[in-house]
Amino acid sequence: MSKQVGFYLDAEACNGCSVCLVACKDKYDNPIGVNFRKVIHHTMGGWEQDADNPGFLAPKISSYSLSMACNHCETPVCLEACPVGAISKREEDGRVLIDENTCVGCRLCQCCPYDAPQFNESLGVMTMCDGCVDLEGTGEEQACVAACPQRALEFGDMEELRAKHGNAVQSVEPLVDPQITQPSLLVTPHRNSKPMGGSANEQ
Repeated sequence: MSKQVGFYLDAEACNGCSVCLVACKDKYDNPIGVNFRKVIHHTMGGWEQDADNPGFLAPKISSYSLSMACNHCETPVCLEACPVGAISKREEDGRVLIDENTCVGCRLCQCCPYDAPQFNESLGVMTMCDGCVDLEGTGEEQACVAACPQRALEFGDMEELRAKHGNAVQSVEPLVDPQITQPSLLVTPHRNSKPMGGSANEQ
């Protein structure tokens, strides 16, 4: 494989507005319930003793948002699960793609820990983010990247993204252990981010 493309997210900049989700949905004209990109709102914390008011509890909570799509993983479990070979990893750039003409709609690829493959009931097949492969070579940004008002998203060669964003990591709470699929994802953690496995509530 000549290179591996993927996404970068600045979780410190992301405000959870979901404009990226809407832009993606609009571009692909996806029906209700089919979202190639989603925004996770992650909250943490609870009640603690109020130091200024003995006997009273005070809330101590924090939250942040993560914009997430297909991570075009190095070892995609969706590809391994597909019984008909409808999912492939493109040699030239590492994109993970679904051939809708081959897909039989069995939904076994929904084992993806990032919930990337989406079943389109009207088509009867699985569909998924392709990194706006149709824009390749046009100089245009991916729909989600171009729409983000905070400029929190980027898409490109992973080596270049790593060089540009040296403090970025592959995963933060509440995402799964990156060793499972080796996602092509880099995240600059939010200041409230916790290590994976911490206590939190996802909405």
